[in-house]
Amino acid sequence: MTAEASPVPLVVRASAPLRGKATVPGDKSISHRALIFGALSVGETRISGLLEGEDVIDTAKAMRAFGAEVTRHSEGAWSVHGVGVGGFAEPENVIDCGNSGTGVRLIMGAMATSPIVATFTGDASLRRRPMARVTDPLSLFGTVAYGRAGGRLPMTVLGARDPVPVRYALPVPSAQVKSAVLLAGLNAPGDTVVIEREPTRDHTERMLRGFGASLRVEETAEGRAIILTGQPELRPQTVAVPRDPSSAAFPVAAALIVEGSDIRVPGVSRNPTRDGFYLTLVEMGADIAFENEREEGGEPVADLHVRFSALKGVEVPEDRAASMIDEFPVLSAIAAFAEGSTVMRGVRELRVKESDRIDAMARGLESCGVTVEEGEDIFIVHGRGTDGVPGGATIRTHLDHRIAMSFYVLGLAAQQPVTIDDARPIATSFPDFLPLMQKLAEG
Repeated sequence: MTAEASPVPLVVRASAPLRGKATVPGDKSISHRALIFGALSVGETRISGLLEGEDVIDTAKAMRAFGAEVTRHSEGAWSVHGVGVGGFAEPENVIDCGNSGTGVRLIMGAMATSPIVATFTGDASLRRRPMARVTDPLSLFGTVAYGRAGGRLPMTVLGARDPVPVRYALPVPSAQVKSAVLLAGLNAPGDTVVIEREPTRDHTERMLRGFGASLRVEETAEGRAIILTGQPELRPQTVAVPRDPSSAAFPVAAALIVEGSDIRVPGVSRNPTRDGFYLTLVEMGADIAFENEREEGGEPVADLHVRFSALKGVEVPEDRAASMIDEFPVLSAIAAFAEGSTVMRGVRELRVKESDRIDAMARGLESCGVTVEEGEDIFIVHGRGTDGVPGGATIRTHLDHRIAMSFYVLGLAAQQPVTIDDARPIATSFPDFLPLMQKLAEG
């Protein structure tokens, strides 16, 4: 997807009850990491359930550019013949990460302590996003980065020739920054330590252990210390990617607000560092049953059974924000249908996602007749309850897939059609979203 291509508007109208099974894509966070860790291993890693959205495909292309052999065998089934820790080759061309902030930041970390040079770019949305939050800690290893003003792409990264281990306290909760530093620490001698005051998604730690790295976690006065011993030989693995709780959030949210809906969503990750959205829905009165709880690929999963519910506004605990940061946009959309106000604190990170998601949701909800309040680190949606949401607006998505899908969900229960200005970004994370939602509406 490029910003220069013509937008694809989409009109969303009130839906019939949603019924049936909603099979959502593999987890995007784990898909990125499976490809990268496979490339850093010696031997063949086999992956099933890989998300084949544009973001992850761009990461696969990047791993090829750094010298790994990446092969697609069938839908969701891939293999990676890795080059080992410190074995990345210098890419011949610019690495285009499309729309993926996760992809570019993790890849920067993975190459930051190898003596190679790589230039990164992305689409118009990604080129607006700040990279200094990653390149600043990477510079502690000896890495040098040259980008546009404000630390933005395009950016050339010179990997450290003689990397040193780093001790770094995260200034804000960010799994991307944590992961970039740990990936850089793989090729540095000694122990690299990352300290987080608030827990963030822990897929990187789980996967590092799974691939054979020596990693331990200690509770300290500063916070949770993640200690990685550098220069391991990572062992290739068989990775079964669980289904993405962030993607599942959209059909789940739609079923809750479209009257008469009753759907099942199988095999969704319930990783505790990703589960905040579902805990919040239960507090709002959502009728969700977590069935057949089990473990797949080292991650806890469950089948979700979701029915239409009368929701009430809640105050989301601030310490839950990191575990649901990607779900706040769709939570905001369904909060518009709740009785009472939903208060979301600790959401500053939303300002620097694919778009300023607080601003994008606020303007979109206001145009649909919903009253909101916002601050730098807080967002409040005053639900309309039984009065319903008027809708009838055209929404600016700012090339942000989660804004597009959130207002698609809202449009399914609004009183008047809602127009999404550009549906193209949806393909970056959920290529089959529109066919899936249409199938559910047909029962």
